[in-house]
Amino acid sequence: MRADRLVATLLTLQARGRVTAAQLADELEVSVATARRDLEALSAAGIPIYPQAGRGGGWQLLGGARTDLSGLSASEARALFLLVGPAASVDPDAKAALRKLVRALPETFRTDARAAADAVVIDAGEWGRPKQESPALLPQVQSAVVERRRMRMRYAAWNREPADRVVDPWGLVHKQGRWYLLGAVDGAERTYRVDRMVEVEVIDEAATRPDGLDLVELWERVTAQVDRQRASASATVIADSGIVPLLQTQFGQRAVADEQLDEMRSRVRVTAPTEQLLARGLAGWAEYLEVVEPSSLRAELRRLGDALVARNSATSS
Repeated sequence: MRADRLVATLLTLQARGRVTAAQLADELEVSVATARRDLEALSAAGIPIYPQAGRGGGWQLLGGARTDLSGLSASEARALFLLVGPAASVDPDAKAALRKLVRALPETFRTDARAAADAVVIDAGEWGRPKQESPALLPQVQSAVVERRRMRMRYAAWNREPADRVVDPWGLVHKQGRWYLLGAVDGAERTYRVDRMVEVEVIDEAATRPDGLDLVELWERVTAQVDRQRASASATVIADSGIVPLLQTQFGQRAVADEQLDEMRSRVRVTAPTEQLLARGLAGWAEYLEVVEPSSLRAELRRLGDALVARNSATSS
């Protein structure tokens, strides 16, 4: 598991002071590219690891070699546990490594480290289009989650004006490059996309958190509800086989090729939250597909076509 490698990478750096990606790859029996990605991930998480170019260069832990973790600052320890914690929930070896890592920390850091290790859920499934860059306000949200402090935020939902909310933050989910906050507002469970947060302020008030909270179970409930909403409207279409991958890029898992009818055509099942959104999504491919059912979707596509013609007809003024 990657969590084991990240811990081993850090401990190797502490023992040897400086290593190249090739040396680390040989030590951990991984590829050079994997070793380099792990070093970059630790550096990006805030661990003081830096590359040095040139002869005799390599990756070095700032401050020189150490035999334990007492040289990490509180923020660096928290960053490390945010990074390696999620894998420990599913992998026994990673969990054992994390326990050893906690024991190596100064006593004053251990509570935050444990909270950080439990703060993030990694969901490897597909859901919409991937996003690469982290949200600018993610560090403030992570602090609120780990410190279990309430946060005041200004949130801009896609179809509403920005609004202020006070949230009890419970945990974070990372899915396809996007970050989601799980928490509560006035005791009611809520989920927010971090990249839609306009402002975030951590309040000096303890957050309310349910006893025995299981973030994985909560996230499964959230995704199940979202999937039901996304599949409220469905259609069967006959499409030119060449555009099926494009439909799957646009609709993600909500476009499923059911059957290859012949060399040129495929039967595809497509779903969306509403029939109107489904029609708008399919309208751009109108010349390459036909709707088998429902008839109401065909009527909606005709309405869109008439509106398009009316709006764009040549008229004399």
